[in-house]
Amino acid sequence: MATQIKTSPLGERAINLFGTWLKHRQEIRELREINSGDFARIAQELCVTPAELDAFVRQGPHASDELPRLLKSLGIDEATLSRTQPLLQRDMVRVCAACQQKARCDHDLDAGTAARHYEEYCPNAPTIDGLGQKP
Repeated sequence: MATQIKTSPLGERAINLFGTWLKHRQEIRELREINSGDFARIAQELCVTPAELDAFVRQGPHASDELPRLLKSLGIDEATLSRTQPLLQRDMVRVCAACQQKARCDHDLDAGTAARHYEEYCPNAPTIDGLGQKP
């Protein structure tokens, strides 16, 4: 008879975070195995420098998760933006991924106050304001 071990929610979350971390480390290792010419070509196709691409990969797949939430809170349809201005939208993702104000942004998004405060700290604020769709 097999014994089942019960895991607390905190323990389960820690296990999931560790698994995600390991997966990310594997992705970075795989990226490092790409030769510099191929890496540079990938960066060029994405319209970023190799250094920017390297930084984005190190930040992980969720580095710009705040952007869609912010756009939604401002009444901006991300799908339309992506379709009508794909280069602008891609640049906004890049800027969001490099942002140093994640904790403040996440707090405002969770509190429902991002639309009132994002201009104080968001590096995408001038671009968003230029879209002319502010509430």
